[in-house]
Amino acid sequence: MKRIALSTIALTALCGTLGAATITLYQDTTTGAIYTKPGANRVKLGDFVDAKELKKMKADETAQIKKDLGVKVKSGVPVLKFSGTHYLGYRYTKKDNGPNTSQFETRRNYFEVKGYWNKTDYMRLTLDTFQAHTASDSNIEGSWEVRLKYAYLYLNLDKWLPYTGVEMGQVHRPWIDYAEHHGWLYRAVSETFVETSHGAHTINSAAPGVNFKTNTDYFTSEVGFFNNGGYHSIQKGTGQSFEWRLTANLLGNGRKHVHATKDRWLNVSFFGRYLTGSENGLRKDTLTGIHAVYNQPLFLIGGYYMNNDSETTQHIASKKEGDGWSVNGELRPIDKWALFGRYDNWKVKGDGKSTDFDDYTRENIIGGIAYTYNKHVRFIFNGIWFDPDDKVGNDKTADYMATAEVKW
Repeated sequence: MKRIALSTIALTALCGTLGAATITLYQDTTTGAIYTKPGANRVKLGDFVDAKELKKMKADETAQIKKDLGVKVKSGVPVLKFSGTHYLGYRYTKKDNGPNTSQFETRRNYFEVKGYWNKTDYMRLTLDTFQAHTASDSNIEGSWEVRLKYAYLYLNLDKWLPYTGVEMGQVHRPWIDYAEHHGWLYRAVSETFVETSHGAHTINSAAPGVNFKTNTDYFTSEVGFFNNGGYHSIQKGTGQSFEWRLTANLLGNGRKHVHATKDRWLNVSFFGRYLTGSENGLRKDTLTGIHAVYNQPLFLIGGYYMNNDSETTQHIASKKEGDGWSVNGELRPIDKWALFGRYDNWKVKGDGKSTDFDDYTRENIIGGIAYTYNKHVRFIFNGIWFDPDDKVGNDKTADYMATAEVKW
């Protein structure tokens, strides 16, 4: 039934003093006169509500909702965005020399909030949980800890630098976040080749610093200066690293937030890091890499080669120095289902003088199947076969994993 809010003055003019919040009106089809009672030649117009009464009813309903919720949220900015990402799973690890392990895991729990004061500028805070594997002053082995992942101010610089914004604080480093969204889409299973201890293990994904991000249709980049140790290491000495990613987006979708099952992209990237003056005798460290990836709704294929060269003030061998390559792919033959795999090969360069190791090669193989339950949940089943071959007693391992990747 049609309900129309009229002012009290209009209702009074039509029918005198109102004693009720709702009244039914009729109109004479000949004269157009308005009546409050039915009669000959009168057509019912509908039920009408006193505007003041309606406003009061809405206010009462709002007050009751607030009372039922019991929570009042206040903010200094007009928009707050909350989100979370969780990697929940089970892992069975088989070692050549034992002992084997079986455990349920919450590998990561990210909680994120962004506070926007306009459409483009915001402050971001991301917290991350992890399990402590060593005892120290700040944690107990086996306990779950909360760590700051990101805390940065983002400003759109388009007025001064077209298509560019800047992150300031504890920010993204240029390569890994891009790789996780365009090349290796299974962070719930393993870090990228650059970050994982099974691969190059050279840098992590965040660090205090400043990062300039440019996005155009056919070219994107990130360039910045950072504390070398990243977000879970103490900065020592005076060295900051200069890091970069330069990407050619050959299909022209560099400004788009792409989705693997819907979009096509063909990207070629050059990335790296240059560091001078740091800790533990490290005098200079230069990382360079090239990466290419092609994606369409049916499949993704990508891979890269990278090199890390270090100079030290002493003869200190580093398991991060060397070169290697990685290739990965994903096949989506059926809606919601995917097969994926990856092969990593990292050749560690010894200095010829260390008693710990000479040159050796780490190999890592990942293979699995994934099912997308809905836009918030994906189930992943996979294996990881790792051969360290470092000649100092580390085991070959095989991990068998089941994972629920949850995003909200």
